[in-house]
Amino acid sequence: MSKEKPHLNLVIIGHVDHGKSTMTGHLLYLTGAVDDRKIAKYAKESESMGRASWKFAWVLDKLKEERERGVTIDIAFFKFNTQKYDFTIIDAPGHRDFVNNMITGTSQADAALLVVSAEKGGFEAGISDQGQTKEHALLAKTLGVGQLVVVVNKMDTVDYSQDRFNEIKDELSRVLVENQQMAWDLDKVPFIPVSGIEGDNLKDKSDKMSWYDGPTILQAFDNLEVPPKPTDKPLRLPIQDVYSIQGIGTVPSGRIETGVMKPGDKVVFAPSGKTTIVNTIQMHYESIPIAEPGDNIGFAVKGIARTEIKRGEVVGTVDAPPSVAETFTATVIVIRHPTVIPVGYTPVIHAGTSQVACTFMEIKEKYTTGKGGKTIKVADPTTLKNGDRATVLMRPVKPMVVEDFREIPQLGRFAVRDMGQTVAVGVVMGVDKKN
Repeated sequence: MSKEKPHLNLVIIGHVDHGKSTMTGHLLYLTGAVDDRKIAKYAKESESMGRASWKFAWVLDKLKEERERGVTIDIAFFKFNTQKYDFTIIDAPGHRDFVNNMITGTSQADAALLVVSAEKGGFEAGISDQGQTKEHALLAKTLGVGQLVVVVNKMDTVDYSQDRFNEIKDELSRVLVENQQMAWDLDKVPFIPVSGIEGDNLKDKSDKMSWYDGPTILQAFDNLEVPPKPTDKPLRLPIQDVYSIQGIGTVPSGRIETGVMKPGDKVVFAPSGKTTIVNTIQMHYESIPIAEPGDNIGFAVKGIARTEIKRGEVVGTVDAPPSVAETFTATVIVIRHPTVIPVGYTPVIHAGTSQVACTFMEIKEKYTTGKGGKTIKVADPTTLKNGDRATVLMRPVKPMVVEDFREIPQLGRFAVRDMGQTVAVGVVMGVDKKN
């Protein structure tokens, strides 16, 4: 990959069976990230099974299999480049633990590609309350992904119909703005009709959809922007993993969200309170003199055993430590709960790389939808239901780091998970810190 090009992290989201793997595999092929020889091999294998259409999906599946088996493989297969940027695909599509991976993934995405199917019944299944389209779009926004590209895939199954495309675009546009606090700016969200299997509008304009005059996927990727780096804020680095390396010692790793880190910095791990000096910093197996927001790094520390710190802790400097919450006040939006949420409800909160159960101690007020679609404010409510937006006082069952969204938004967002699904999303509006 060219070192001159800026780098962006991309997450691919969407309902199962909407063609994410096929489309992504085809994109990797068209950008030269996967060669003709490998595609020919996969095509032959899939044809022999009577599944010729699987060849591009197999690109990702085979690479994941090889990686999971420990076969030596160039991780660059999950990377590709456009004329303007180098991209890394954070989370290969189709992972069964996709949502948990997305929430606690090693990298925060700079942009999301939301894939929906044009197939009759397919789009409707994804957009339903049981589908994943709404959940993924809302989660991406909640988790701080600032840019979105929407792809209407499988246009070949509806004869490249402009009417079907417009129907899907109108319905999805409504969904993307229905949660006002988590609404996407539709003026900045391109909707692109594509066929992942045929290659229409992936790299080159398709002659089968002359009615469409917008960008192809790769052109839309080049219209994305590199987010500004919040280097002026205090250092915050959520720990992803901790290693013990012979001759070097304990090496925590993670992605810097805000601030900078340099060798010699005196840092603190929160909530454990362990302090140490940063010895060296490595990125891509090279020592670097300074690490900035967006950098995935490992850093060697003195005087701390690997077992003393763990995933979910957050690193800050000793003079501006992370906020360890006794309680915190948050704005919460309920998106999918089978009944109602009462005071005392204790689901798991995902914030940064931490997963901690938190109790809804008090519901201070809520906004709910009344007759005629009017928004009604309710003071001192006892329960919350789907669609409600509320101010809630929350208490973690064990110490955890969250930050005021207005000061450090990167650690001020969270997802509420229960029963294997995302039931609500929220932002932190105040932290009562532990002494």
